[in-house]
Amino acid sequence: MEMDFERCYRAVDSRDQRFDGWFYTGVTSTGIYCRPSCPATTPKRQNVRFFPSAAAAQGAGLRACRRCRPDATPGSPQWDVRADVVGRAIRLIADGVVDRDGVPGLASRLGYTERHLHRMLSAEMGAGPLALARAQRAQTARILIETTDLGMAEIAFAAGFGSVRQFNDTLREVYASAPSDLRTARGRQQAPAGAGTIALRLAYRPPLHAQALLDFLAARALPGVEEVRDGTYHRGLRLPHGIGQVALTPADGYVAATLRLADLRDLAPAVARCRRLLDLDADPAAVDATLAADPALAPAVAAEPGIRIPRAVDGFELAVRAIIGQQISVTSARTTLTRLLTSARVDHEVVANGTGVSRQQLHDQQDEGGPGEAGELGRLRGFLSAEEVLGVPDSGFGMPVGRRETLRGLARAVADGSVDFAAGVDRAETVRRLLALPGIGPWTANYLAMRAFGDPDVLLSTDLAVRRGAAALGLPATPTTLDGYADRWRPWRSYATIRLWRAA
Repeated sequence: MEMDFERCYRAVDSRDQRFDGWFYTGVTSTGIYCRPSCPATTPKRQNVRFFPSAAAAQGAGLRACRRCRPDATPGSPQWDVRADVVGRAIRLIADGVVDRDGVPGLASRLGYTERHLHRMLSAEMGAGPLALARAQRAQTARILIETTDLGMAEIAFAAGFGSVRQFNDTLREVYASAPSDLRTARGRQQAPAGAGTIALRLAYRPPLHAQALLDFLAARALPGVEEVRDGTYHRGLRLPHGIGQVALTPADGYVAATLRLADLRDLAPAVARCRRLLDLDADPAAVDATLAADPALAPAVAAEPGIRIPRAVDGFELAVRAIIGQQISVTSARTTLTRLLTSARVDHEVVANGTGVSRQQLHDQQDEGGPGEAGELGRLRGFLSAEEVLGVPDSGFGMPVGRRETLRGLARAVADGSVDFAAGVDRAETVRRLLALPGIGPWTANYLAMRAFGDPDVLLSTDLAVRRGAAALGLPATPTTLDGYADRWRPWRSYATIRLWRAA
């Protein structure tokens, strides 16, 4: 949204939660910044400034409100869906690229100089890449302080700070409190049991149709990687510094997340990937308003508001699933994928955490652990890497030769860097490179654009289930006629695709 003062002030005056994350309210008389829905008394107009990011508010010398916790708002929907350089940069910063590779690494990934990247981000976000990363580090540190019993030095480096002094100075500036005071404010609340265990709430903009997400993920869950149990989605994660596991339980106004991480430096990337998986930064009001304007979709939108796009924590994993799932049922695809996973994991290889034991030995050892022990962390593991797929023998694929070679071609492209599934990739360029690989056609590339890259405006008009759903709703059911009809759903055709699948 444009930073129009009157529009922003009306949102603040009405305490409208839909605008949380779109902008931040700075109150010059108190020196704090808030989310638009902060329950405090509405400040006077002459004391208010609006900022496009928390980092911009911090740069203006304001501290975060302790009552509404503006740093815990959902992300802005525009940066979640935009495909331009700024949108890509924001997603990469959220995934921890600046913490791992610095601003030069971020600029290199985006193909711009550091100076030009700083100029673009400052113009749109009110802060440069280092300030944006610093704001994220402060939030990560606060989470670790309040949800773990780690020492402050450990938290400082886990959150991405270069020194304990930098950590102390930043938290005093952002929260107007020493780190130890933030822990004291936690009171008698106990940190979650188990080393590396973190419990937090992932905010979203209501409504959220959680059951639709859980149903979709449960139907495709792979043994040893993910499962849905008692209303909670569990899965293993492959993260930059090691493995992890997450349990996600939708609740009223938030998703409860329990993370177990081998390396706490992976907290920010893990949170970003979980948010991406459940599409938590979407603006469902805007999506539903557009789709409900079509009489054919209006009843479905009214019956099931807040449908999201089930996305992915690992783009390569989703690409493998998409290729295997071409022209076969979901059940058959699960069977084939399970065979591939089993074949890869019984090979004696050095595992991702560098222990040097075989995958089968590691699996057996971790299964012996009880709840909350090491076995719980290892029971669900991330999907295979590109290198692991390349190491699977022919007999482990269980599919036609052409499809097997397509998977290997994809794995080689990912391993040599010619295809990248990182959060901030150029969508159009990556789709073009995927289409250049033998065996990958428009359906697969567009499916990945929708679920792996977060493109909100993809219609899979050639998909059989989409066409069946369209016919069930009385809509045109051939690809050409459906494409023409779907122009009225722009720019949210990906969400219409999910609804057509459900109608089927």
